Amino acid sequence: MSQFAINIMFVGGSFLLYIAIAIWAKAGSTSDFYVAGGGVHPITNGAAIGADWMSAASFISMAGLIAAGGYANSTFLMGWTGGYVLLAMLLAPYLRKFGKFTVPEFIGDRFYSKNARLVAVVCLIVASVTYVIGQMAGAGVAFSRFLEVDSTLGLMIAAVVVFIYAVMGGMKGITYTQVAQYCVLIVAYTIPAVFISLQLTGNPIPGLGLFSTHVDSGMPILDKLNQVITDLGFNEYTADIDNKLNMVLFTLSLMIGTAGLPHVIIRFFTVPKVADARWSAGWALVFIALLYLTAPAVASMARLNLMTTIYPDGTAAEPIQYDERPNWIKEWEVTGLIQFTDKNEDGRIQLYNDSEAFAPTAEARGWNGNELVVNRDILVLANPEIANLPGWVIGLIAAGGLAAALSTAAGLLLAISSAVSHDLIKGSINPAISEKGELLAARISMAVAIVVATWLGANPPGFAAQVVALAFGIAAASLFPALMMGIFSKRVNNKGAIAGMLTGLAFTLAYIFVYKGWLFIPGTNNLADTPENWVLGISPLSIGAVGAIVNFAVAFIVSNATEEPPVEIQELVESVRYPRGAGQATDH
Repeated sequence: MSQFAINIMFVGGSFLLYIAIAIWAKAGSTSDFYVAGGGVHPITNGAAIGADWMSAASFISMAGLIAAGGYANSTFLMGWTGGYVLLAMLLAPYLRKFGKFTVPEFIGDRFYSKNARLVAVVCLIVASVTYVIGQMAGAGVAFSRFLEVDSTLGLMIAAVVVFIYAVMGGMKGITYTQVAQYCVLIVAYTIPAVFISLQLTGNPIPGLGLFSTHVDSGMPILDKLNQVITDLGFNEYTADIDNKLNMVLFTLSLMIGTAGLPHVIIRFFTVPKVADARWSAGWALVFIALLYLTAPAVASMARLNLMTTIYPDGTAAEPIQYDERPNWIKEWEVTGLIQFTDKNEDGRIQLYNDSEAFAPTAEARGWNGNELVVNRDILVLANPEIANLPGWVIGLIAAGGLAAALSTAAGLLLAISSAVSHDLIKGSINPAISEKGELLAARISMAVAIVVATWLGANPPGFAAQVVALAFGIAAASLFPALMMGIFSKRVNNKGAIAGMLTGLAFTLAYIFVYKGWLFIPGTNNLADTPENWVLGISPLSIGAVGAIVNFAVAFIVSNATEEPPVEIQELVESVRYPRGAGQATDH
């Protein structure tokens, strides 16, 4: 059986499974559509949270980022893991106690203001839309390689599948589909990792293999990797980070930004009780840890495999001939995600760090520039091919990559749909809308969101690779502080909350747009996106944490300068903060 047929079998089979689940779990009410009827078991919810949490960014990009940057990019691993802990411990149980459908609804009721609810809707939609671009683009990458179709056609196929199970089933359909997607993605991620760890270290547990001995050289595997890449001008894989302030702020920005993204928060509204929300969080942490503890090993071994493919003897002396390149490079070249330019005109592949610091060494070796460009997002998907694993493993990882992208895309699209239908239409435009009308509005909103997300995935902005940082920055600087103050402070009032959200959001957007070069300001051409120009060395990717601090500060200052919240609101905060039980989620 050909590899293409195997891929079709795995991907097509998983899609049929998702659609069958959606038909079985069709939503019949707004409660089903928004919170799956509020009756999801904690273990089931934990698996669904795991799939919702582990997006294409976790499955595809995180290991690629760590592979490319080593320890310096471990901030992504720490930030996203820490974000889940913040969400599980400081937000989820209390929001479940509140017993509503959406994050903007909590903000609107807690701060007794329709304007606060509308600001939250805007923040939620902008953050979720920017984040979903990456999920749809990830689906396009997987389709273009494994199903041998144009990435635009792949996006359309993915959109049709999401449309069927998300629009039909709402949260109810998405919940059980995400359980299936979690099973697919974790098996797809783990099996290749086990094979590769056995090949390189003889240890079947990837996390332990990372600290084991490299079979061929007899060296610790990280020492071997450092040796190979430093000979080619790259920094040591395990090198420390110089700018500790930026590292801390970036990790914090990812943590609070992730905790503030609503597509995972709404999953905690689907369980019957507050205790179930806590158990869901615990089970989700177990499910998430299976992938997150494996990712550093996958990244390191993928990088070593890539380098030793180009330099079989492990040194810069004898790179392979381009005509003798392995089949996996040929296959990925078709997608445009690997590109070769023979700058030396010697027929060999020179892969090295083409930087000013390494230029004298490269010139002495007769090199005229790096000749191979490898998109870092392909490393996890290409890992089975690089390691010559069986065809069924390649088919499995194709299905896993698509499951990761589609599971998070569905959660984000549901968050957008809920904000439009429940918070905007019912909350502001037409409060008297019937349940049937609201359910129809929710489905139409979901369909429109899918069309927009597909279009953006096929025609991303020029800064699409960086714009995901905007999603985390918006959530960190606007939604997370409002949620925290709404739960833990009785003194913050509606004026303070609105002022804090708007100020934190404006500050964060201004910094990102100026230093990313997306906003032209006369006389500021020197504000390039380089560490030398950043304020106090703070990257635009890290500014969300500072924006959150600004939000907190402004909210407290304005609140203390104005009247206290009404007594009933203070009593509401008190009741939410001590979650001694909860009834069904309500929409009033």
